[in-house]
Amino acid sequence: PLSALLLLAFSQLAVSLVNWLATLLVTPHPLPRMDFSKGIPPECRTLVVIPSMLTGAETIENLIEALEVRFLANRGDNLHFALLTDLQDAGQETLPEDEPLVQLAQARIGELNRKYAVNESGSKAAHFFLFHRPRRWNAQERIWMGYERKRGKLADLNALLRGAAPDSDFSLVAGDLPALSGVKFVITLDTDTELPRDAAQQFVGAMAHPLNRPYYDCQKRRVTQGYGILQPRISASLPGASRSRYARLYAGETGIDPYTRAVSDVYQDLFAEGSFIGKGIYDVDAFEQAFAGRFPENCILSHDLLEGCYVRSGLLSDVQLYEDYPARYGADVSRRHRWIRGDWQLAEWLLRHVPGGESVDAPARQINPLSLLSQWKLFDNLRRSLIPAGLTLLLVLGWTVLPPAWLWTPTALGIMVLPSICTLGLELFRKPGEMLLRQHLAVVARSASRHARLICLELSCLPYEAYYSLDAIARTSWRKLISGKKLLEWNPSSEVDRVQSRQGQNGLMSSLRSMWIAPTIAAALGIYLASAEPAMLLLAGPVLLLWFASPAITWWISQPLVRRRAVLTQKQTIFLRGIARRTWTYFDKFVGPEDHWLPPDNYQEYRVAAVAHRTSPTNIGLALLANLTAYDFGYISARQLVQRTAKTLATMERLERHLGHFYNWYDTETLQPLPPLYVSTVDSGNLAGHLLTLRAGLQAQVDDTIISRRSFDGLKDTACLLADLADNVTAQLLSDLQREIDIAACDFKGTLSNLQTHLERLLRIAQEIATHGANGQASVDSEANQWAQALAKQVQCTLDELMFLAPWLTLPVAPKGLEDVAALVGIPSLRRLARLDAEMHAGIEHRLADDTSPDQRAWLATFRQSVELASQRANVRMAEIERLAQQAGEFASMEYGFLFDKARHLLSIGYNVTERRLDSGSYDLLASEARLGIFVAIAQGELPQESWFSLGRLLTSAGGEPVLLSWSGSMFEYLMPLLVMPNYDHTLLDQTCKAAVVRQIEYGGQRGVPWGVSESAYNTVDVHLNYQYHAFGVPGLGLKRGLAENLVIAPYASALALMVAPEEACSNLQHLAEAGSVGPYGFFEAIDYTAARQRRGQTSTIVRAFMAHHQGMSLLSLAYLILDRPMQRRFEADRLFQAVMLLLQEKIPKASAVTSFTAQLSETRRTPVAVEAPIRAFTTPDTPLPEVQLLSNGRYHVLVTNAGGGY
Repeated sequence: PLSALLLLAFSQLAVSLVNWLATLLVTPHPLPRMDFSKGIPPECRTLVVIPSMLTGAETIENLIEALEVRFLANRGDNLHFALLTDLQDAGQETLPEDEPLVQLAQARIGELNRKYAVNESGSKAAHFFLFHRPRRWNAQERIWMGYERKRGKLADLNALLRGAAPDSDFSLVAGDLPALSGVKFVITLDTDTELPRDAAQQFVGAMAHPLNRPYYDCQKRRVTQGYGILQPRISASLPGASRSRYARLYAGETGIDPYTRAVSDVYQDLFAEGSFIGKGIYDVDAFEQAFAGRFPENCILSHDLLEGCYVRSGLLSDVQLYEDYPARYGADVSRRHRWIRGDWQLAEWLLRHVPGGESVDAPARQINPLSLLSQWKLFDNLRRSLIPAGLTLLLVLGWTVLPPAWLWTPTALGIMVLPSICTLGLELFRKPGEMLLRQHLAVVARSASRHARLICLELSCLPYEAYYSLDAIARTSWRKLISGKKLLEWNPSSEVDRVQSRQGQNGLMSSLRSMWIAPTIAAALGIYLASAEPAMLLLAGPVLLLWFASPAITWWISQPLVRRRAVLTQKQTIFLRGIARRTWTYFDKFVGPEDHWLPPDNYQEYRVAAVAHRTSPTNIGLALLANLTAYDFGYISARQLVQRTAKTLATMERLERHLGHFYNWYDTETLQPLPPLYVSTVDSGNLAGHLLTLRAGLQAQVDDTIISRRSFDGLKDTACLLADLADNVTAQLLSDLQREIDIAACDFKGTLSNLQTHLERLLRIAQEIATHGANGQASVDSEANQWAQALAKQVQCTLDELMFLAPWLTLPVAPKGLEDVAALVGIPSLRRLARLDAEMHAGIEHRLADDTSPDQRAWLATFRQSVELASQRANVRMAEIERLAQQAGEFASMEYGFLFDKARHLLSIGYNVTERRLDSGSYDLLASEARLGIFVAIAQGELPQESWFSLGRLLTSAGGEPVLLSWSGSMFEYLMPLLVMPNYDHTLLDQTCKAAVVRQIEYGGQRGVPWGVSESAYNTVDVHLNYQYHAFGVPGLGLKRGLAENLVIAPYASALALMVAPEEACSNLQHLAEAGSVGPYGFFEAIDYTAARQRRGQTSTIVRAFMAHHQGMSLLSLAYLILDRPMQRRFEADRLFQAVMLLLQEKIPKASAVTSFTAQLSETRRTPVAVEAPIRAFTTPDTPLPEVQLLSNGRYHVLVTNAGGGY
């Protein structure tokens, strides 16, 4: 027995070391692949299926959304997508809730087919399908269920694809079934599996290669050459890995690698055969030939590995799929328990004879056709399931009965630790040549920390893992040998997690109840050793403590990770909201009929007050989002948002364009493009990204309440600004107004009539404040009076919106007995308001049919007319919103072919339409403002994905962390895309943005000024007294030379930094405000500290101007922090962007070239005293030795001799 125990324990170490050596010594060889980058040919038509269960309406909506995202990432005329569905097990064939669920799934598939009714080639498309199976009676389980679960679904689908009648196995087939004739391959995915862009083409290309085609040997009754299944690499998704510490620990290194390469796999590298784990592509004919009637019913739970053994599975190690890792230890245990049960149910396939097929004429037993390698894979799974029990038993026996007692604990721990030590040792001595030693050691230290935490967690859970493994084995043995029931017992892990969460099984006590075995064993052993072997406690004590604490450890490590929120004081929040309110005033005042509702480029107060009546696509996009942000803050109503957006989009319809692109500059008064006619790539990209974000924001309007709490928050912001300027009378009125706002906010969940009452009170006070301001001593144009008028207008617009959408509020008080009809509880959304007439019609008619007085009947009739009018107005509003959303999407559609360099996969900086000339320069850095436009174009299918990976990733170091280099080192380049794009923690872009801000803060400290350098206007004017504009940056972040020669601080740069370092950025903005850099429209453009541009006695000059795009960036940055990323949530909601969101999840490279900028950084050193250079005079060139003068600025050297020579 001891020998068997040791053999089992040491087998894990032996297998781990052999695998490690094999991957170390054997070079991986990726499978050959056909190039299907131009599209999948008709003879390789492929169907992507997601086997799933219809458990609820929310599940169906999620399935449909994920299916659409997969389609958008993998479009093709010969690529189709389907849901392969069952219903949950039940005691009867149908349940009342079944039909609505099936109808909902069918309706959503129909919507997708109508939405994408035309192929990329212009032909009619049939992309989406639903294959739904009814429940069938399982006599063995005595339950109604989907036949053979996932295995049965795929078998029924294959039969259908090869000619079976649709109604033979499926109760519903939605979609154009003839379009699937000739389907050769099927890609099967789990519900949470992400299919990256163009991954399907890579699958099919590999499967279609002649060297990979499967050959079925009729004598051996399995595929012996080629591959019937190809399995890709599976990695944890970055968002899934961020859900808990447990998921993050087991997920390992997450994020995509732009240089995805083949990785080593023991089975594939040594035997040219991989293992199928349920996600991959298979050949339909090979599958049918190998499996039709092959397996018995009600016996096989884990069919994936067995299928891979019969049809020969290959590993596509250079193609990667992503899926969520379980966030909780308990959910992972449920999954492992199911796997172990499934593995042990396959134990018969280790024998000479295996069970026969399901057909009537199939023999009960047949000769096992599996190869020795396949049988080893099955055996290895069984062996692995016994390892926790073996190690636990080894430790317990070693502490209690086995001599020598001191030997067994280090032995067991060594079995667990030694593979990690080998891996870390190799990693330590394999330092990349281009990597700094300090960075390499930091990488190895992080890896060692993760390995140590993994070992500690596995050690602490060892008794419990032994328990549930033996439980799974025992259950399987009982069911297989005796009862014959529950062999197909299975629930989706997502459903298990949802049920456990709903039932409150995620708490510490739940963890203790499920893991009771570990602390029980620990306590019992502790008591025994304390009494019998006290000395042994020194060795066993730490392990026993881990076992005893394991329920608490797994509970803590499974807790959801909460995104860190900025810690701001109330004063700072009020300060930032005040800046936001001032900043919105720029757009409120200047974007109007005088400029055809386009934003003028800038307004400067000094030296000459002037408005620049020109605009750019970036200005327009940011102005449209500024409207949306003002609505988010509560500064304008939904009606104002729609009206302002409609007017701007109507003007855009009149502007001249080139292949969908708006020109770089337009005159806002004449609407003519300014010469030379020029298409700017970055401006077009910014506009497209902003328009699509606007589209998502508009579409969400219909589900917003018609009046929201944000309206009162917006009123507070305006009142606070006025309070800073108010006299005593106004201050008292403002106090009354703020008190009323607080009361309204507390009563916000009341009725619409209560809301009307509060708004009418607020309007009276606001009008009194405005009247007092207009009649007071202050000038009508004073800032205080302007804010008083703005406050009154803001309340009036909110009340007007309420009365417009709820016209029954103008009716007299309801007669007695009808109070409940008028008291519509809650504040409806626009969507609900649109159907309110239908909802209330029957109730009103019923009241009218009752015995009612004439007054009651008259009031009810008028009320019904008001409700009808409200629904009519809501429907008109919804139609207008949909029209604007569609128009925004159309404006975002642009052609990029004439800007794209196909050889380099890069976009040119722009195109001069007047001269018909493409700029020679390209956007070739990832750290640039152009990445938003490139990302959008890839999502739209206008650019290949390679254009993203072709962007330069040259790294330098800032604050000890790697950071991508930009061209000019400005905050604008790093952070502007974050105004709408999401940022994922622990990625290359996330690290870059954080390190860039750290370097900006450091540079400000070095120069003794507030920080925040970006492109901006500066203290120089032209002949028309207009400020000049330049791209400023920080040395060490930019490739551009001479960055230290100017020192101009732009407050909008710090506003951008609110998205990355909120506390530091807010403090910096407060310092800038104290320095006098706040004007009527928010922060002024810049503060110029460059000594050469200062008057005598001055150290700085405020650039008293406001740039439209900088104002827009500031407003959106403030919303990011204060309102919790509203634009980013809209951006993420667009399924077009979801399809390529993986591009933003690029991992930080371990090995990276680090560029040094010592020469540039030396320019920032201050010289305390100016040293006068000595003057040397020579009267003859004929000196014994040449006299020389060397001049240098650290980058450029000049030498001159007294004879006139030099270089």
